[in-house]
Amino acid sequence: MSHPAPHRAEHGISVAAPAQRVFDLIAEVGNWPRIFPPTVYVEYAEHGPTEERIRIWATANDEVKSWTSHRVLDRDRLVIGFRQEVSQPPVASMGGQWLIEPLAADRTQVTLLHDYRAVGDDPANVDWIERAVDRNSRAELAALRAAAERSGSPDGPEFSFEDAVHVAGSATDVYAFLHAAEGWQERLPHVRRVVLQEDVPNVQTLEMDTAAPDGSIHTTKSVRVCFPLERIVYKQLQTPALMSVHTGEWRVREERDQLVVTSAHTVVIRPEAIPQVLGEGATVGDARAFVRAALSRNSTATLHLAKEHAERLARPAGSPDRS
Repeated sequence: MSHPAPHRAEHGISVAAPAQRVFDLIAEVGNWPRIFPPTVYVEYAEHGPTEERIRIWATANDEVKSWTSHRVLDRDRLVIGFRQEVSQPPVASMGGQWLIEPLAADRTQVTLLHDYRAVGDDPANVDWIERAVDRNSRAELAALRAAAERSGSPDGPEFSFEDAVHVAGSATDVYAFLHAAEGWQERLPHVRRVVLQEDVPNVQTLEMDTAAPDGSIHTTKSVRVCFPLERIVYKQLQTPALMSVHTGEWRVREERDQLVVTSAHTVVIRPEAIPQVLGEGATVGDARAFVRAALSRNSTATLHLAKEHAERLARPAGSPDRS
């Protein structure tokens, strides 16, 4: 049976950064959620020096899709090839290449190539894929340029941090508390409204209104990928004004015979929003401190309430405090 010729797309951008830096940002898939707007989470299925298999969760035309890709990394030629092994409808097959071309010591041309087929070669499916590829490729290339040109200074706009608690209770109970975010409006004092959707098992869309100490309300929207009893990773698609990127993880694991529950955050500050939010004269450092305090306050409160919930359930049967 013959197949129609694949559809093709090409997108490119010039980046004011060395080619090797650009290549490394694309090669290390752990960078993707903080760099590429459509990417929610990536994990390795197999990881070798020149070939690997990765599983990706990302948005496409406002839908969350997941697929597995095989990648070939040619560090000498600065080329990364990719091919989806398991695609999500309406995509029947998709692959392509990242081509990294040095133009000067601090200038690089990046070309992103795609080839794809639609399920049934249906025109509506082709149109859906074409729009998704164009929208995502433009967003990814612009974000790649911003990341490559961004200072790597420890005082720069990007930073990460963690908060953790030890729990004398069950990982099952802690995870259930974190997973059942539809109940957070009743359980967490800083949460005013929650809308949770889980159309695909363990892939959630969470919209939430959160109250700040000054009484202001901030609306966020996140995609959460859940790995039962281990971790929940998320990326905010709608962030407060000071942040251009916010990714995070709730992690539940045994460490030295103790249950440790961790909330991890990676943030990229939006410098142009600083004067409006914090006032003229405020710096990136001020914004980092402000955002870290706000996120840590809420995540620590959630961690302690999850701890109390699990430890209450762990008390012996018949205890008057058991719920």
